[in-house]
Amino acid sequence: MPLQPPALYVAASSHGFGHATRLASVLAQIRALAPELRLVVASAAPRWLIESYLPGPVELRSLALDPGVVQPDSLRIDRAATGLALEAWWRELPALAAREAAAARAAGAGLVLADIPASAVEIARLAGLPCWMLGNFDWDFIYRAWGGAFVDHADRIAALQAGAERLYRPPLHTPMPAFGRVVDIGLTGGDPRWSAAEARTRWGLRAPRERTALITFGGLGAAALPYARAADFPDWQFVTWDRDAPRLPNLVRVDDPRWRPVDLMPVAGRLIGKPGYSTFAEALRQDLPIVTLPRPGFAEAEILVEGLRDHGWHQLVEPAALMGGDWSFLQAEPVPPRLPPAAARLDREGSRQVAQAVVARLRQPDPDG
Repeated sequence: MPLQPPALYVAASSHGFGHATRLASVLAQIRALAPELRLVVASAAPRWLIESYLPGPVELRSLALDPGVVQPDSLRIDRAATGLALEAWWRELPALAAREAAAARAAGAGLVLADIPASAVEIARLAGLPCWMLGNFDWDFIYRAWGGAFVDHADRIAALQAGAERLYRPPLHTPMPAFGRVVDIGLTGGDPRWSAAEARTRWGLRAPRERTALITFGGLGAAALPYARAADFPDWQFVTWDRDAPRLPNLVRVDDPRWRPVDLMPVAGRLIGKPGYSTFAEALRQDLPIVTLPRPGFAEAEILVEGLRDHGWHQLVEPAALMGGDWSFLQAEPVPPRLPPAAARLDREGSRQVAQAVVARLRQPDPDG
């Protein structure tokens, strides 16, 4: 009976799209290095999102591995609903972990790679596998900052995370003290799939790069964004992935799931969006100035913004101004990084670094490698 190819069990946090896309950028590098490797991905993210980064077949197990933060949109949070979701998650965790451990064993997995649900550590333990985590923040950090009953949730999550064999930590990160072995890596993210000329032709972009702005608020969107303000800047071209955005002469709606924000970064002069690691990392890798705003209730947002100020061209805008229709920031130039050029430029090979380590481990298991 022929041996089945080695497999990797991949676990993505269920919050938003950023965790899934960061993992998918690593998986694309893994596939290039080891095309024979079976990839079993447990994620609540839609298949089209994962496939936009990862060419070829993927075994997708569609499920939520953690509650994340309950949000009505990308800028607001519901702490009460999050608390209830956490309580339900703890009750369901034993059955969830047992079920997924069985799936990992059945697939012949040799490793669990997670970004960054604590449940993955328990899944790996039950499956008898090592667990490697990837992330610039953990949910322990997020919940602990809320105080009250969330501190207990944070303590329990930290205790789970302590069982991970190692953590791969990119720049713009929180302290993450629960992990015993930390491996610092470069920025993760995907690369543009098409040339700037192909992107301009496909989406009919005529404005120069310095007058082209991408608008992206992640998987949760920003329904309250006053897109009508775009009409007041007729010399600008705006591009959004929000399918509910209005039809305006200078607003392009990207409705092809193959085209990600990173694919249009080479033709843009600015990116407008909330603080989020994956968006920031891909923009920094493409030297694209970022217009961003505070994200109340998310403890990692301040760290992301401070990192952006150190390493990238940027503009900081208050949410009330952006949502209230004050887009005067477009008339100002982005601010350069606070650090000198040599210190500001970050390593950009994080996805490849993790992929090389995963492939080496699966091909020649060595806990000390």
